[in-house]
Amino acid sequence: MTQRFRHSWLHVLMLLSVAFMVACSSVDCPLNNTVYTNYKLMGNVTTLPDTLTISTTRQNGSDSVLINQQVNTDSFTLPMSFGLDEDILFFQTNQLKDTVWVAKTNRPHFESVDCGLNYFHTITGVKYTRNAIDSIVVKQKEVTYDASQTHFYIYFKEYRF
Repeated sequence: MTQRFRHSWLHVLMLLSVAFMVACSSVDCPLNNTVYTNYKLMGNVTTLPDTLTISTTRQNGSDSVLINQQVNTDSFTLPMSFGLDEDILFFQTNQLKDTVWVAKTNRPHFESVDCGLNYFHTITGVKYTRNAIDSIVVKQKEVTYDASQTHFYIYFKEYRF
């Protein structure tokens, strides 16, 4: 009876080991799974003392405020749309308003069912009005999960605030 007991115990132990290995799956979802663009002020105006509000128009036509009256801005982070080939952003300071058009390609990025679907982007161009903005330079065109990347250098004109 002891041999039979050992044989049964061995089967139970093997079944538990297999069940444990199957139950434990490795999901490699990144901790930071958001996709944003980073803007850094450069040139003579590295901190904007004026208030800065940035908004956009959604696909359904409604407005969405992305940054509301931020003061002493030296950098900021903005989301990108998933499906549009061009994002239109409205930069409003206390004094002036500019429009920025960011052209891009969108590519689905899938890691696992547990992580969900995200979109990575490649910036293909940028246009802008020149009221408060002097220029915008694309520094890093690939937009992924890497939050440490600066994607745009933005140069504001010097003017009395």
